[in-house]
Amino acid sequence: MEVNYQKIGERIREARKKQGLSQEKLADLVDLSKPHMSHIETGSTKVSLPTLIKIANSLHCTLDQLVMDSLEASSPLYLHTISQSLAGCTQEELGVAEDVLKALLSSLRARTSREF
Repeated sequence: MEVNYQKIGERIREARKKQGLSQEKLADLVDLSKPHMSHIETGSTKVSLPTLIKIANSLHCTLDQLVMDSLEASSPLYLHTISQSLAGCTQEELGVAEDVLKALLSSLRARTSREF
């Protein structure tokens, strides 16, 4: 499987925003220039492993959370992320989310079976 630097960048940006950090502040924390951090977040540059570790540590997340789109065995990570997204929902919101998820999966599976 190939490394998806664009998805890694998107996850870095998402985690940075959740932490309330500006791009400039995160760049300072990991000793990078703001333009270089911008290139990492847009996926237009490859990020080195040492830099990715510094970013993960600064964002208080794990490497697998940042690179899960490039991992073959990432199902538990996706399930954990989905669970976190639903954690603050009311009973009614959970019911709606379940209905939407079922409809989405049904549609995806129907499209996939037609393509093959």
